[in-house]
Amino acid sequence: MSHTAHIPSHRKPRRSASKLSLRAGVAGGVLSTIAVAGAAGPANAEPVTETIEMPTLNADLSADLSSAVAASAEATQQIALDQELQAQEDAAAAKAAKEAKTAKAEAERKAEAEEARRKAEAKAQAEAAERASRSSERTTLSASVGSDDGGSSYDSGQATGSAAAIVAFARAQVGDAYVMGSTGPNSWDCSGLVQAAYRQAGIELPRVSGDQSSRGTSVSLDNLQPGDILYWGSRSNSYHVAIYVGGGMFVGAQNPGTGVVERSLDYDMPSGAVRVL
Repeated sequence: MSHTAHIPSHRKPRRSASKLSLRAGVAGGVLSTIAVAGAAGPANAEPVTETIEMPTLNADLSADLSSAVAASAEATQQIALDQELQAQEDAAAAKAAKEAKTAKAEAERKAEAEEARRKAEAKAQAEAAERASRSSERTTLSASVGSDDGGSSYDSGQATGSAAAIVAFARAQVGDAYVMGSTGPNSWDCSGLVQAAYRQAGIELPRVSGDQSSRGTSVSLDNLQPGDILYWGSRSNSYHVAIYVGGGMFVGAQNPGTGVVERSLDYDMPSGAVRVL
């Protein structure tokens, strides 16, 4: 056995490569300084034989570096959080602005629709009042023919009962518009007006003019009575109808240009007439 076998080793533990590099750098700098100083000194100066202990990285320096790295990472993370929060706030503000714009547009649309509804309602009320006024003014029907009729041979007599209701309704619609296929209350075609007028007397007529002119019995144009249905064309195949209202006059929804009018038979002489009452 070696005589040194029980003597503990005095070797120091190996240092890491990074620490050795740092110590070597420091040592190199110190030795360079000493060399320069020696070169600058007198030629007969004695050589330096003192051993210089090199500084070492202690635990405090390592802790400081770790703290600095951690602080930098925390600062970077805080910046990222601040940027994310700002982006969320910007998105929320943009969404709120968009919703406010949409709500404003919807409110304006509803206001316009309400204004249009009020105007339409006011117009309908005015038209109803006008028709009521016309109806009240025309409840008494004239039956005179004589000289006021220009010598006409039509003898209509006084409208009474169901005929009076038919005539009054027809005259109350004078001034309304003509619209093909319309049955009221503010626009009519010829057969739609006749059908609605007869409904006032409790009589339900067919919808179209050809079928209406086929009802009842035929009467000559010189023996008309208020409420008779006038037709143009051939019976059962007529293309236009109107209501005789007495005094040589008729009421009919003529065309889009005139609307519902009251005219003399001479204005447009009918082909024939039928009596349903």
